Amino acid sequence: MTARDVKEILDAEVLTGEELLDTEVKSACGSDMMSEVLAFSKDHSVLLTGLCNQQSIRTAEMMDIKVIVYIRGKVPQEEVVEMAREREMIIMTTGHRMFSSCGLLYQAGLKSGPY
Repeated sequence: MTARDVKEILDAEVLTGEELLDTEVKSACGSDMMSEVLAFSKDHSVLLTGLCNQQSIRTAEMMDIKVIVYIRGKVPQEEVVEMAREREMIIMTTGHRMFSSCGLLYQAGLKSGPY
C-alpha cells in the first residue's frame, strides 16, 4: 500500500508531502498519547492521531514514521505543517474518527505491525 492509497481510503486531504505520496506504507498505529507511540510502536509507517501539535511530529521523527493522518477533521497550525515539510513527512487530515480510520485501513490490508 502507498500513502496515496491511505489518502484515498480515508478521503483525506494532504497538507504537505504531496510529492511523496508514492511512499510505501506497511503498517499503522493509532493513538493520541505520544508516550504510547514511543513505547509500543515498532516499524509503523503511518500514525493516526488527534494530537496535532509539534509533539506528534517529533514523535513520528523519532520512530521513523513518514505519514501522519490527523483524524476528526483536525488541522495543525502552520508551524506544525512546516516542521513536517522540513522533515519530508506526509501530513494528511481526515474527517473520520480514530476507530473508523483504523478499521478502514485494516480492512484495506494495512496491518498493525509487530508487537
